Formats: sequence, C-alpha cells, structure tokens
Amino acid sequence: MPDGGTPILDVRRLKTVFRTRTGEVHAVNNVSFELRPGELLGVVGESGSGKSVSMMSLIRLLPQPPAEIRGGEALFDGIDLLSASEDELRAIRGARIGFVFQDPMTSLNPVFTVGYQLMEPLRTHMGLDKRAARARAAELLGLVGISDAERRLDDYPHQFSGGMRQRVMIAMALACDPKVLIADEPTTALDVTIQAQIIELVKELRQKLGMSIIWITHDLGVIAGIADRVMVMYGGQVVEQGPVAEVFKDPQHPYTRALLQTVPSVRGKRAGRLRVIEGQPPVLAQEPRACPFHPRCTHAFDRCRAENPKRILVGHGHDVACFWNPETGGPRDV
Repeated sequence: MPDGGTPILDVRRLKTVFRTRTGEVHAVNNVSFELRPGELLGVVGESGSGKSVSMMSLIRLLPQPPAEIRGGEALFDGIDLLSASEDELRAIRGARIGFVFQDPMTSLNPVFTVGYQLMEPLRTHMGLDKRAARARAAELLGLVGISDAERRLDDYPHQFSGGMRQRVMIAMALACDPKVLIADEPTTALDVTIQAQIIELVKELRQKLGMSIIWITHDLGVIAGIADRVMVMYGGQVVEQGPVAEVFKDPQHPYTRALLQTVPSVRGKRAGRLRVIEGQPPVLAQEPRACPFHPRCTHAFDRCRAENPKRILVGHGHDVACFWNPETGGPRDV
C-alpha cells in the first residue's frame, strides 16, 4: 500500500502544444496531479484524451518541434523535470524513472540482442562492468518470468513472443531500480491471457520493489483491479480524480459515468446493448474556454458552453471539473 508521505512526483499546470501545418493543437491543458511513494495511479480516457502525451511531456520524450511544453512544473525529488538540463534528464530517464511503451517490437532494437539492450543502461547509469551487467540482466529476465534467462540474453527480439517482448521491456524499465515506472498501455497489443499475466507480474513487482507506478490505459477493468487512484482525462485535461473505489462507486463527471457504462458486466446480464458515447473527442485548436465534453454531454447547460469548470473537491481526495451535480440532477452550487 502507498504511504501518505510527500509526493514523489508533483505535476502542476502542465501545458503541451503541437505545432502543425494547419495550426496548433493544444494536447495537454493545465494538467495537475500528485504521485505518492508506493502508489499506483491509473490514467484513463479515450484515444486522443492526452494521457500518453502528458506522461511523455514529463520526461521530455516528445520531439521538439513539433511538440512544445508551454508551461507548468513537474517536481521529481526536488528537480523540475520541465526545466532540467539534458544531462540531468539523461541521469533520470531509465535510472530513476522507467518507461514501458505500448509496442515492444518498435521499442526494442531488432539488430541488437536482448542482453545487449538490457546491459546498456546498467553500464551507463550504474557503472557495472560487462560481467556484472550480464549477471544483473539475467537476474532481471528471471524476475519478469522468463525462463532459461542466461541463454536468452543472446537472443534477438524477433525470437521472443509478444508477451515475452513486453516482459523484456518491463525488465529494461526496472534495470536501474527506478522510483517511478510509467507504463503506457503495456498490454494493449497482447491477447487477454498474456494481458492477465503481465498485470499480475506488475502487481508482484510493485509489492516486491515498492515503486510508484503510473499505468496509462483505456481499460477501466484493468484499473479497477490494480490501481489505488484513478485520473480520468478528456480533451487534454483532468476531468475527475480520486480513489478508485470511490470514483467507480460514485462517479461525479458525466464522462466518467459514460466510460463506466461502456464496460461489459460479468455479474449477470445487463439490459440492452452496451452504452456508446456518441460523437468524437475534440481536436483542440486552442485551449478550451468551455467544458470540452459539453458537445457530447446529455447534461450540458448554458454555463458548460461558456466556461471551462475548475476542479473542485467532492470527497476525500476526490475532485471533479464539472458544473453538473449528479445528486440533484441540476447545476452544482459553485
């Protein structure tokens, strides 16, 4: 379980813009959140909601240009990642913040062995010699459940299955004992059996290593089973955030409610077809001046179309950016 200490990562009013031939896209708009030691934070939302861009902005993995970080702070162990020098970032990426990408086949270099790719960060960040780095690499493969690890260090990525490649990516992210692991939809490309194995593996590693995790996904079922807190994103901003049990039991934002209604039920038959959220996520040519969800929201009223709501506290650690009150079915008194 996470402790209640000082946040290991404190993100404040993060803004990221992409400059394109047709104009700007405001992909991340004033995103703020905290990650505490040992905590697993789930980040959910549709494709295009700003989940991955927000997290890649934190450690400046986006190519600049076309991306441009226009504001905010991301405080990690007393260092602002957004204003840190390239040398400071190189010392943090991989060593203190690990990243697992969605598609391991495009993240692993096909011309180098898995062992070489595992040993490189160990030698760069931890100063291990070749023999010590190889021993640690084999240990890491064993840790993520790959048998005959010593021999498999000499194999190339194409010699591993999709699930095994994702385990290799997790091993690489864990190589230098990071304090934070960011997992960007790490099970999306895998079949359901392998997905379940990877999720169980991450749960075990979190318990063993005590690291903090940010898990990005569109699958609320996964978040329900592994996360302590959930952050719901839409239109490049956080629309609801709080403890998983509370948000799932009493969602305060219409978008969160709609997302939960799209999840199939395993407890008997649900009447009628699964809910579909009509419409498409917005393409933001400017920072939203109204609620970005209002064109798709069945509860929207005039204020929603004229003003972008700020996040307000509605429970213990539970906040929402919405003018609608689900308790009364009318406007919220803010």
